[in-house]
Parts: sequence; structure tokens; C-alpha cells
Amino acid sequence: MDWLNQVTDIVSKYASGSPANVPGSVDADFDRISELAPSSTVAEGLAEAFRSDHTPPFASMLSQLFGRSSPTHKTSVLNTLIATLGPALVSQLLAAHGANRAAREVQSGSTSLSPEVVQQIPQTSIEAVAAEAEKKDPSIVDRISTFYAEQPAIVKTLGGLALTVAMARMAQRQTQPR
Repeated sequence: MDWLNQVTDIVSKYASGSPANVPGSVDADFDRISELAPSSTVAEGLAEAFRSDHTPPFASMLSQLFGRSSPTHKTSVLNTLIATLGPALVSQLLAAHGANRAAREVQSGSTSLSPEVVQQIPQTSIEAVAAEAEKKDPSIVDRISTFYAEQPAIVKTLGGLALTVAMARMAQRQTQPR
């Protein structure tokens, strides 16, 4: 909890939990918190943002993050989705949304898609796969949150509202009596 002492002013700003007021400093606040807080705390905040009624659906937000991720990170996300849904369904969904080459590689059982192939996957394909994965196993949100908790620069691209929801959850969690 030593990190918490360093960011008390930030935590108090978000403790009310109201996403209606996005502070102008939300990007800098998120940078500071994600730098100091345990990644599990950041992941919990992200999961809350992914599940919030105040933000777009998880699948939409994940497709946005996917579009801004490096090929290595995209591959990790895709592998997480494949582990949840299985290669046959992921292949089918990718093909239905314009990612035919990736669909063929996933269907063939390729354990490592090339960065070139992963870069060609449209965000709409990932959105469809993520929506199906969330239906099948809602804990996918937690796994993806854990992954992206280590990528704060990418997470910031979700915008102030999502960051505010995440920060409010992190603040509330830290200020709750134990």
C-alpha cells in the first residue's frame, strides 16, 4: 500500500465514482497510478471499465485496443480469444468478418500467426470474436484486463470516460474498509 500514499490526491479525485465528470488530468492521473499501483489493481479498474454501462461494450473497446496494439500484442490477444472459443469458431468468425487469411491459419492449427497476418485482421473481426468470447466465458474480460494492465499507453487510447471509470474503481477499491 506504499504506492497508495504517493497518489492519495489522485485517488481522492476519483473516489466518488462518478464518470459524469472526466477530469482534465485523467491521462496524467492514469499514467501515475499505472506506474505505481500493482498491475492487479490496474487490471481490476480496466475490467470495471470494460463492464461499465457508461462505456462502449467490451468487444468494441477490445477491438479499439487491438487496432492500436503491436503485432506481438495482437497475437497474444488473439491467442487468448482462441483459447476461449477454440480455433474452429474463431476461424469461422474471422472469415465472416473479412480476415480470411488469418481464418485459414487459425483453422490449420497454426500456433503462431505471422505479424503480417495479424496486422491484416480488421478490428470488426476482433469485435465479433470478442463479443462471442464474452458470451461464452465472461471471465475473458478479466484475462484481457490483466494483459492490458501492462500496456497503459494503449489503454489511454480508450479515452477519458473509460479511464475515469477505471480510476474510480481503483480508488473505491483502495478506500474501502477491509
